[in-house]
Amino acid sequence: MDDIANDISSTIGRRIHAERTMRDWSLAELAERSGVSKAMLSTIERGMTSPTATLLVRIAAAFGMTLSTLIARAELQGGGLLREADQPVWRDPDTGYIRRHLSPASDMPLELIKVHLPAGARVSLPAASYAFIKQQIWLISGRLEFTEGDVVHRLEPGDCLALGAPSDCTFHAPEAGADYLVALVRG
Repeated sequence: MDDIANDISSTIGRRIHAERTMRDWSLAELAERSGVSKAMLSTIERGMTSPTATLLVRIAAAFGMTLSTLIARAELQGGGLLREADQPVWRDPDTGYIRRHLSPASDMPLELIKVHLPAGARVSLPAASYAFIKQQIWLISGRLEFTEGDVVHRLEPGDCLALGAPSDCTFHAPEAGADYLVALVRG
């Protein structure tokens, strides 16, 4: 793991530990609530592994927050301007999925996230990750197959999709990589 990935893994691990401690939860309790093993949680909290998007979504959902909120709490400081160089970037070690958090830390319910999904990559997220948010996906470039429950949406550049009720979802870049913006509103 390179130094940047190691720093981000350590920062995310410390944030997960802090969230668990604030709730006075044991590792066993977080494991039960998230469906992630105690051993894996311990490894993540110590920054010894770079967790996948799927694991982080399950952990964030156990805390009643989105993946974006968890990463933002780990990476961001307050302020109304977030310069590109300071925007947290996280890479899923399994898929190469790259997520850039664009929004400054604030009390606003809106968050903007730019995602690059490599060609052929597929990221599946459970319905629980959408339980606290409403979101739209705007495809910037490439093609994106977004499966929402039993419905497959095939997006072309410029298309914007508003997600419905929470359901299991899969993002898939079938040919070339896909770049898209996710706008989400908490609550």
